Amino acid sequence: MRRRSFLALTGLAGLAPAGCAAGAEGNEGTLSFRNPLRIPPVLDPEPGPDGVKRFALRLREGRTELLPGKPARTWGINGDHLGPILRARRGDRVAMTVTNALGEASTLHWHGMRLPAAMDGGPHQMVEPGATWSPEWTVDQPAATTWYHPHPHGRTALHVYRGLAGMFLLDDDSDTTGLPGAYGKDDIPLIIQDRKFTEAGELDEDFGGTFGLLGDDILINGTYDPYFRVTTGRVRFRILNGSNAHVFTVGFADDREFHIVASDAGLLSRPVAARRLRISPGERFEIVASFEPGEHVLLKGFPGGNEIEGGAYDLLKLTAAPRLAPSPALPARPAALAPPVKGERTRTFKLYGSHINGEHMDLARIDEVVPAGAREVWELDNITFSHNFHIHEVVFRILDIDGDQPPEHLRGPKDTVYVPGRTKVRVAVEFGRHTDPKTPYMYHCHILKHEDKGMMGQFVLVPPGTENTTPRRLDLSHHAGHH
Repeated sequence: MRRRSFLALTGLAGLAPAGCAAGAEGNEGTLSFRNPLRIPPVLDPEPGPDGVKRFALRLREGRTELLPGKPARTWGINGDHLGPILRARRGDRVAMTVTNALGEASTLHWHGMRLPAAMDGGPHQMVEPGATWSPEWTVDQPAATTWYHPHPHGRTALHVYRGLAGMFLLDDDSDTTGLPGAYGKDDIPLIIQDRKFTEAGELDEDFGGTFGLLGDDILINGTYDPYFRVTTGRVRFRILNGSNAHVFTVGFADDREFHIVASDAGLLSRPVAARRLRISPGERFEIVASFEPGEHVLLKGFPGGNEIEGGAYDLLKLTAAPRLAPSPALPARPAALAPPVKGERTRTFKLYGSHINGEHMDLARIDEVVPAGAREVWELDNITFSHNFHIHEVVFRILDIDGDQPPEHLRGPKDTVYVPGRTKVRVAVEFGRHTDPKTPYMYHCHILKHEDKGMMGQFVLVPPGTENTTPRRLDLSHHAGHH
């Protein structure tokens, strides 16, 4: 079974739609590709006199025609549905004002961001209705496609599903790699989310079943039935699986080769040629595809072999203009990556049902105490059905999958990994240096129903040498939320 599950994880096992999840049957052949792909606006403020970039974000209710002619109740950030693309550079001091205009408490978590725990936007940083939360930090990590979404304990699935999510793009001075970089022209965000609709066009919020909601209607950047007009020889797509549970295996209908150039936390050491790419909720990959003048091709989701990979999907029609502007050659080495450091300590996390190590989430319990700056091996042993695993604040590298080396595109910097049933994945984790023994970071399954049911734990980063004297229970009175 271990060998088979390794092949399944790497997408090398064939694409039999065995064990399709209920409700995930696909949309193949049902679209007409009549709506231009929405390109989210960019929020990239100039620094103020104090050198700080200030971002104003407002969580609010809205109405959006997700299906043509059928307005639906949605939530959005600075708009009716989804949020703007946030953009910052390494070294920037950023300050957020997150104002909650919803009828219930929520948060914004900066998924993939390395920052102090009190700024992380997890369930300990709740923002009450009418309140504003103002985290600040200095961006100190390489160029990457990160994202932001709510993290209220027990309500994350619903808040993300209604539309609270957006990308957060990080740049750095070494990002002169020659990769396509004109936002909206040859550098395109693709936030892929599956949805279910009622007859009236409202979002169906029935999250029943083992994995929660699995829908057959696809939104990309909030656009149903989308097309994109290609005007350059190469296009960089930043793909985020923003779904609650669905795992997609993306590729082109004509089986053309593309190149994977980045994973969650940054660029790969070299472009990796592929025809298929599996991406689970919360993961990001950047790919570069080549096009010929005048051609049409579909970006598709192909059925996989696990419970949450069912169904064949038409995702996006790409229509190339009669003349395409030339694109630079792909860089041979997008990033110089050092080999992963295994570190001294190994921690094991058994994934079972909606438990981690037999425990459900307790906001007052510290599960792990980690010395700041540590390098460790975390062993993710999934003894049940499909999960994935996200660790806040850190960057990790996959060491092995059931004892085998990961495929090349999974050897880069990551923060989220897919762990199919009966699979063991070992990752080399690099922890940050922001110490706070009283404010934890999360690790959890990013299938949002599992997270909401308690498949989550907490760790604190502490000054080295204080691990044994750090309390394992939190006083939650100072985590009461922002009023």
